[in-house]
Amino acid sequence: MTLPSIADTQAQAAEEQQRRQDAVQAEQTAAREAAQREAERIALVQNETRQREAILQEQARAEQAAQVEHARREAERQEAERQELAHQEAQRRAAQEQKEAQERARLAEQARQDAERMEAARREAEREEGARQAQREADRQEAARREAARQEALAQEAARQDAIRRETARQEAARQEQARLAQLEAEKQETARREAAQREAARQEAIAREAARQEQARLAQLEAQKQEAARNEAAQREAAQREAARQEAIAQETARQDAIRREAARQEQGRQDALRQAEEKLAPAQRDKAAQEAQREERLRAIGRQLNEEAARRDAAAKLPPTTSGLRRGWLFGRSDPNAEMVQYAQAMSHKIEMNQTFDTVRELVKQPHAQPVVTVAVRADGTIEKVTFVVSSGVRALDAAIEQVVTSQAPYGKFPPALARQYDVIEIRRTWIFDMAIRLE
Repeated sequence: MTLPSIADTQAQAAEEQQRRQDAVQAEQTAAREAAQREAERIALVQNETRQREAILQEQARAEQAAQVEHARREAERQEAERQELAHQEAQRRAAQEQKEAQERARLAEQARQDAERMEAARREAEREEGARQAQREADRQEAARREAARQEALAQEAARQDAIRRETARQEAARQEQARLAQLEAEKQETARREAAQREAARQEAIAREAARQEQARLAQLEAQKQEAARNEAAQREAAQREAARQEAIAQETARQDAIRREAARQEQGRQDALRQAEEKLAPAQRDKAAQEAQREERLRAIGRQLNEEAARRDAAAKLPPTTSGLRRGWLFGRSDPNAEMVQYAQAMSHKIEMNQTFDTVRELVKQPHAQPVVTVAVRADGTIEKVTFVVSSGVRALDAAIEQVVTSQAPYGKFPPALARQYDVIEIRRTWIFDMAIRLE
């Protein structure tokens, strides 16, 4: 190869090398301008985002003053939008960073390839351009180092800006969280106030219902008292009627007993006259028998005196006013009565006394001379004995006591049937007691 050809080749290689360096510098300049434009765009977007967030926050505060619930929902929506924007921005930054990394890798690869080509050219022209090529290579490396430092500074600045944005976002999130907590506290207090108002309203309602219930109870009690007074008045009228009937029966019985006593006195007087006449005629042997007869007559007179005492008690009872105890009383002085249940109850009571071997109580006492006692037994509705009254005494106090013992020993006599219990609280049953081989009540 001739000398001019070598010089041309070297000139062409130098021009090619210069073109490559110019292209690299142009690409680097374009990359720097693109990075600067991207940074400006990012700053513009951030400014617009901040302005938009400021406007939205201002609107949220205005709406929060007007309507708390709407402000809360708007704040949640704005927070979601902000998070979405931040997410999109992060994705965009990641894509940009990836793109920049790819661009840097491409540039690095292209630089490597250019370096290899330049190295090949350098080796080709090393003999003539060794020192000069080495200087240029050093300049290129220095420029690459500076570019790398600049790129690193840009990356650090971008990281710092990103950190600032994250910190700003964190502070804004903290502020919004505080606002949300304050709102929740306000809502909690409002809820507590409403619940307190509801409880107070419920308490007032309960007081009103209780007052109404007490008023109803009072009215019901007054009505019950009026009904009870009416029932008591009716019971008193019925008791007065029964008392009048009882007094009439007592008067009739008293008249009958008076007639019996008068007849007994007349007969007694006749017997005494006959005895006096007989004593004048009797022999001494018969006088003992007469004395025994006199003793028997004396016992009969004692019976008469007891009958008089019983009649006096009845007369005193007849003079008392009608009972006001409130107990409803019924009387059964014979074996028949319009009230069939009262008659059946009296028959069951008599049957119990007659059939339960009660005669042993009076077996020895009835051997003494005695009159047939007439006894009235007052029985309560539960079958217990209220009292035992002797209308006619037997004339033997021990026998009367034994009769009373027989009556009380067989108690209780069973509860009144429901229909009878609705009419009476006490029934007085009168029977004549007859003693032969057993006790019979007639």
